[in-house]
Amino acid sequence: MKITETVWGEAQGKKILKYRLENKSGAYVELSSVGAGIVGIGVPDAKGEIADVVLGYPKPESYFGDGPCAGKIPGRFANRIAKGHLEVDGKVYSLPINNGPNHLHGGPEGFQNKVWDSRTDGDAVEFQYFAEDGEMGYPGNLKVVARYIWTENDELELTITAKGDADTVVNLTNHAYFNLDGEGAGSVFAHELRLNASEYLPTDDTLIPVGEPETVVGTPMDFVNSKPIGRDIKQDFPALNFGKGYDACWVIDDYREGQISEAAELYSPKSGRVLKLYTTQPGVQIYTGNWLEGCPEGKAGHVYHDYDGVALECQHFPDSPNRSDFPTTYLKAGEEFKQAIIWAFSTK
Repeated sequence: MKITETVWGEAQGKKILKYRLENKSGAYVELSSVGAGIVGIGVPDAKGEIADVVLGYPKPESYFGDGPCAGKIPGRFANRIAKGHLEVDGKVYSLPINNGPNHLHGGPEGFQNKVWDSRTDGDAVEFQYFAEDGEMGYPGNLKVVARYIWTENDELELTITAKGDADTVVNLTNHAYFNLDGEGAGSVFAHELRLNASEYLPTDDTLIPVGEPETVVGTPMDFVNSKPIGRDIKQDFPALNFGKGYDACWVIDDYREGQISEAAELYSPKSGRVLKLYTTQPGVQIYTGNWLEGCPEGKAGHVYHDYDGVALECQHFPDSPNRSDFPTTYLKAGEEFKQAIIWAFSTK
């Protein structure tokens, strides 16, 4: 594996480093120390032509505070916490409100807007961030490590670990947006999506889960069998109305803590590219880029519009700290959070 490291910029008193991992076939991944982010993935189509399939920006500065959170690891808690209300060991903490009435992706100064420390380690690239006690309102100092490996089989493996000195909550994922026809190629409505999920989490109009998981049968949330993303996206259905498209969490079937399982398959009939997604996490949030309009200028001068990419975020469920019936995001002092995500690319 060929790994190239370059200085991409500087911010927060640190150098912003960019890494390119290229395998023998020429397929590559590009990573950045801004939010430990994925800033490019070049994989072949059915004709063998390599194109970048991840939305992103040509300038590192554009990754700070961008609305889409493109390619980065948001935290300390990915997704939403209702009204910024967090209780740990009987003590109530107030988190910044930055998404309607709720707290989103760890707040405005979350992990995604930080320059992480980084290094190469054999065929891997590791990013590390140290969150201080009280940062964005969360209890406890927390050290987070994100380790990426790119294989000769065009598989990107991400392992995220975290350990703190006080009881806290942690929910971490990667927020890359994919367009398997190439970033800047337009809408993903024709992409076909299949989810290993027969239930989803209904929400209120601020996208906070309410009630119990519900079956997808007979609803536009049904991706048990592969279908085009755009087929049902304009239906009059609460989850679609609230999010202006898909922005919901699906419950991965047969989830077992610590075990890796298939979460999703994305396929573009136009390019022939296939992305299979595997994870140890219990849920996958599908977000169809419903609010990409107005984000920073994309690569090669591309202007991204709504629905030009889809994010498949493997994670624990939104608002888990306030839902004892959900898989826990509680992390005791000294214990290790460890989760994995694998993106496997191929063609058909």
